Amino acid sequence: MTESKQFHSGFVAIVGRPNVGKSTLLNHLIGQKISITSRKAQTTRHRIHGILTEENTQFVFVDTPGFQTQYLNTLNRGLNRVVTSSLRDVNVVLFVIEARHFDERDRQVMNLLPDNIPVLLVINKVDNMNDKAELLPFIEQIAQERSFAAIVPVSAKQDKQLDTLLSAIRPFMPEGEHIYPEDEVTDRNERFLAAEIVREKVFRFTGEELPYSVSVVIEQFKLEGRLRRIHAAVLVDKEAHKAMLIGAKGEKLKEISTQARLDMEKLFDGKVFLEVWVKVRSGWADSPQMLKSLGYE
Repeated sequence: MTESKQFHSGFVAIVGRPNVGKSTLLNHLIGQKISITSRKAQTTRHRIHGILTEENTQFVFVDTPGFQTQYLNTLNRGLNRVVTSSLRDVNVVLFVIEARHFDERDRQVMNLLPDNIPVLLVINKVDNMNDKAELLPFIEQIAQERSFAAIVPVSAKQDKQLDTLLSAIRPFMPEGEHIYPEDEVTDRNERFLAAEIVREKVFRFTGEELPYSVSVVIEQFKLEGRLRRIHAAVLVDKEAHKAMLIGAKGEKLKEISTQARLDMEKLFDGKVFLEVWVKVRSGWADSPQMLKSLGYE
């Protein structure tokens, strides 16, 4: 048997309602942060490929936005289309739910899942359970909802049971060549990752007072030796949102910029000079033209 026939590779979609830990799961599976996270729902807005290459298998994980059942503006309707289109042409689906929580929102996502593709139920955040004895009855309850190829409880944040999850996925990876070069961990370029890191820090440092109508545009990205010179613009809907983001004497924006720069330097393995501005672009989340220019599918 030739080496190419011994190698296996395939696509694994990660789906679930908002805020169940899909991006955290992706980051911990591949061992590097490529998908931004926050406690706010709807943090992920793009389809992102995370690539894990082992000796005999390459997993291409497809991180997707959380499926939206409310606040259906033009942006969110587009995000839902990303979710449904991501289910086409994958080899396995990871349906991620939160331990002890299964409601109508989860059921709506589950009803989107194809019948002709193996679906693994991933019960995340088991570390939040005070009484682990509650896990088995919960698993039995969810198992009544549909037939799953496997059910794997994990704690993505604490790297628990992720090897077990990979072992459950591996049999469904078809024989094939590398889909991506073995040293790549994502299909996204540094410019995209820089914008996402800034947006993550906006979410993390503004709490609940700033609405979700925030996006980030990289206006300049220059590589000068090992130095990356990056100029980013944060787009908000209203002047009041701009003031929230800048903060008293510019302190909040300074903190956002500092933390984003530190994350970029870690990810890019080099020095970063980062400047961040805030700009008002009213109604961008409902403008198809603006959404297209920002790279939303």
